[in-house]
Amino acid sequence: MNRTGAMGRTLTAKLGESLRAAIVDGQFPPGTKLPSEAQLGKSHGVSRTVVREAIASLRADRLVDTRQGAGVFVLEPPQPMIPAALSLQNVDPARVSSMIEVLELRTAVEVESAGLAALRRSPLQEEVILERHYAVRACLEAGTSSSEADFALHLAIAEATNNPRFRDFLSMIGASVIPRAALRTGEEEVDQTAYLKLIDEEHRAIVFAISNGDEDAAREAMRRHLRGSQTRYRSLLRESRKAV
Repeated sequence: MNRTGAMGRTLTAKLGESLRAAIVDGQFPPGTKLPSEAQLGKSHGVSRTVVREAIASLRADRLVDTRQGAGVFVLEPPQPMIPAALSLQNVDPARVSSMIEVLELRTAVEVESAGLAALRRSPLQEEVILERHYAVRACLEAGTSSSEADFALHLAIAEATNNPRFRDFLSMIGASVIPRAALRTGEEEVDQTAYLKLIDEEHRAIVFAISNGDEDAAREAMRRHLRGSQTRYRSLLRESRKAV
């Protein structure tokens, strides 16, 4: 990867998270106009290209909307569409069997999501998916938690189906089901490095297949990724049962 390109992607991810946090914290209430590209670039010490890419990620998350000739405005937060009775937010990430159940459900939905994204994604949605992929990679390389960035990547793929029900489904499940921390406890550093490299390679296969418009390859790459997670969890489950 080009070092300059990687740095630009990291700057974009950092600015996007900073603006996202400011919106969530109420610094920019709904209806508020964000500072101009020039102002944001100056205040954060980044180029206009970085600002535009960060704004694109916020727009994909339905946090802001661009009005031609007027600027970028903060949107009302999306209202929950899923009844509480159907919520899966009470899934226990500490229970390996619970995580396997959710991964099986995700596989049934997200394999199709990847295929539809390859067919239907817009150039902007494709750009956001790539940005999310590199944001996950930046977290992995920095040794920081990548769960939120990973979930954002899967949300971006769901968004690119242009069927809002796919995104609604993932939003209902929530970011807590991304199987990262539970698998990493107590492993040797060399094993962790190999695991993180594998996750990056699996994501790359999904993202590049979508970018290439290859429906079948996108489905297969997503299936391999999520079934791989199931296999790793089942291995963990067997090991944990030995210790009982």
